Amino acid sequence: MKSALLIIDVQRGLFEVERPPLEADAVVARINSLASRARIAGAPVVFVQHESPGAPLEFESTGWQLEARLERHGDDHFVRKTTPDSFLRTNLKHLLETLDVSHLVVCGYASEFCVDTTVRRAAALGYSVTLVSDAHTTHDKEHASAAAIRLHENATLGNITSFGPAIKAVASGEVAYAV
Repeated sequence: MKSALLIIDVQRGLFEVERPPLEADAVVARINSLASRARIAGAPVVFVQHESPGAPLEFESTGWQLEARLERHGDDHFVRKTTPDSFLRTNLKHLLETLDVSHLVVCGYASEFCVDTTVRRAAALGYSVTLVSDAHTTHDKEHASAAAIRLHENATLGNITSFGPAIKAVASGEVAYAV
């Protein structure tokens, strides 16, 4: 079982704003640590970037760019998407097949949208998934705080068994990569 780290939508237009997401600084630091450990282990690192024409995340705009503090390396991979599903109408599945990946370590933004959708889709496609419980984030919403949303996603996704492949929610310090 070969692992890959999937970093979803950690972009300037979502993080470098007046009201950043929950624990933005700590989440970025954890993601950098996860990526460093993945590279050392020989696991691929994949950055996924959302794009929306005419919006703050318009392709190649400042807001579309990866968050400035994210550490990138020459061997990293990049995927562009236009929906909450990182697999839908993207090259992600082909990339993971080419890299012989069967286990995804998932982190990023937004917990209840792109992270949730991608985790569920990955499991439906047969990937085992580790959701990094302290390395995904979102903004407060009218109906729930960002902390409550993250807690809900960790509890919900970490308890889904019907897909077959395991979905586990674990803290960043407990993540292990298989190569």
